[in-house]
Amino acid sequence: MTERAPLSRKLSAIAESATLKVDAKAKALKAEGKPVISYAAGEPDFATPQLIVDAAAEALADPANYRYTPAPGLPALREAIAAKTLRDSGLEVSPSQIIVTNGGKQSVYQAFQTVVNPGDEVLLPAPYWTTYPEAIRLADGVPVEVFAGADQEYKVTVEQLEAARTPRTTVLVFVSPSNPTGSVYSADETRAIAEWALEHGIWIISDEIYQNLTYDGVKATSVVQALPEVAGQTILVNGVAKTYAMTGWRVGWMVGPADAIKIAGNLQSHLTSNVNNVAQKAAIAALNGPQTEAEQMREAFDRRRRLIVSELSKIDGLVVPNPTGAFYVYPDVQGLLGRTWGGVTPTTSLELADLILDQAEVAVVPGEAFGPSGYIRMSYALGDDALLEGVQRLQRLFAS
Repeated sequence: MTERAPLSRKLSAIAESATLKVDAKAKALKAEGKPVISYAAGEPDFATPQLIVDAAAEALADPANYRYTPAPGLPALREAIAAKTLRDSGLEVSPSQIIVTNGGKQSVYQAFQTVVNPGDEVLLPAPYWTTYPEAIRLADGVPVEVFAGADQEYKVTVEQLEAARTPRTTVLVFVSPSNPTGSVYSADETRAIAEWALEHGIWIISDEIYQNLTYDGVKATSVVQALPEVAGQTILVNGVAKTYAMTGWRVGWMVGPADAIKIAGNLQSHLTSNVNNVAQKAAIAALNGPQTEAEQMREAFDRRRRLIVSELSKIDGLVVPNPTGAFYVYPDVQGLLGRTWGGVTPTTSLELADLILDQAEVAVVPGEAFGPSGYIRMSYALGDDALLEGVQRLQRLFAS
């Protein structure tokens, strides 16, 4: 009998999401009765605001929502997204330049599929969200990491980007506020990078999903606001998940030039068709309704941010840059490596994360998931009491 044909080589080479893997392990240990505190998932612990839930409940009663709707999204939602894009990103767009996707992750995937050709190099500032390099490879592109450490607040410079640029460079990934670091580029830094991309005809894929979660008076300046001329070669990706505690609702979007959005729309028409109509109606309420609860969540994140930075900074060997966006802190843990803790001597942040889970029952994501070793990501989107208890466990562990 002839041997079965092989599975897809491309998909077989794709790694599982490291953040989801760590979070799943933490949840499995909790299910076994272990008192694990997890800083792994980038998911707000708040309930979705009631006005959004009420909009979804109302949509359930309307039979029109039981049918297919336009693949790029409900017209009313695309209009609401256009208004938000003008309000928060400073870019006036037509609703026809918007596609509603199944979460921000699909918009990231489709953005790379839209602008990357086989062999194209995509400049990927590191530390980066774990999905980016895999999505680039799925588009047959080549991720080129450009690393900025804690001494640079994890922000790359134009000089670093230029040093990494080759004739094959066609795309830059720009993320501010950043996952995993919480860093926010200043308006001047953003403009300089946009000018560089414009000069060299490089596409920018700008992930703005955390743009409404900033602190200390810092504003996340969109590349298209910093330099409007770059809009013709920029795709913005965004969604309701983080600002409105709607991770499970799966509503994201991409905004871009008409020609790029047209071919991305063709892809989505074959890939998924329309996003769930009830979730789209909920997203309309989120974007158009009062922002009071969203602001209350942001204030809670700010309080937790200040707490976790203060407490982590008490651990000798940690370098803890102060994040001004998103809901992550990204300590440099190199000062803890090569030292013995509870009979174990970790030499990488992956080994350190395993030690922390085993000995302190705290789940963190090692830097290897986001680029070079020597760092850990901790989300502070969890309850105040658990947040403090977890850090105190680390303090006790690394005081021994």
